[in-house]
Amino acid sequence: MARMKLKELESNLQDVDGFEEPKILLEQYPTSPHIAARMLHTISASFDDIENKLVADLGCGCGVLSMGAVMLGCSHCTGFDIDDDALDICSSNFSDFQINNLDLVQIDLANLDVTLTKWQKKFDTVIMNPPFGTKHNKGIDMAFLKLGIEMATTAVYSLHKTATREHIQKKATEWGVKMDILAQLRYDLPASYKFHKKTSVDIEVDFIRFSFEKLPKAAKKSSS
Repeated sequence: MARMKLKELESNLQDVDGFEEPKILLEQYPTSPHIAARMLHTISASFDDIENKLVADLGCGCGVLSMGAVMLGCSHCTGFDIDDDALDICSSNFSDFQINNLDLVQIDLANLDVTLTKWQKKFDTVIMNPPFGTKHNKGIDMAFLKLGIEMATTAVYSLHKTATREHIQKKATEWGVKMDILAQLRYDLPASYKFHKKTSVDIEVDFIRFSFEKLPKAAKKSSS
């Protein structure tokens, strides 16, 4: 079956419903169809990490990444999120698109011990747009990343603030995974909350692939 083209994927994702009342404490910002389509198309076309793969979407929200993965031919996708309202919207999106090879799990992803008892190394590929860890959630971006690395057998694809790149590289080396920056993006955060004074804010974000290829000896030594 021919792989869906980028423009068609983005067009389809435009019809995915987003948050009705986003929650600031959960850092619920939408992943735009433009960014989601480019992320997923790169994962599929450049690395062949979606088609016929078991995929997990951590912090799936309303499901734009999950649905895109299904559209690109994953064998099954599981979306994880803590928020029941977001999962209700996600489930409604699945019904609208008549998608049935996608499951949803309501869970606190920050609770690593509980999550890993069932899901450790159960997925080929993990995709996510995690909370960036601002204000109330400091460090949650790294908790999501660590969990993704524990759950995946091939690769983790994630978005992180460019300003945190050096720290993330240090942690990736410490965890024994290879880190490749695939693109530097401008993430447009729309004014979603009452305290936002501007209509939107651009944040520099890295689109990163973490994989389990063998690291150079020098990197291994530095992580010991």
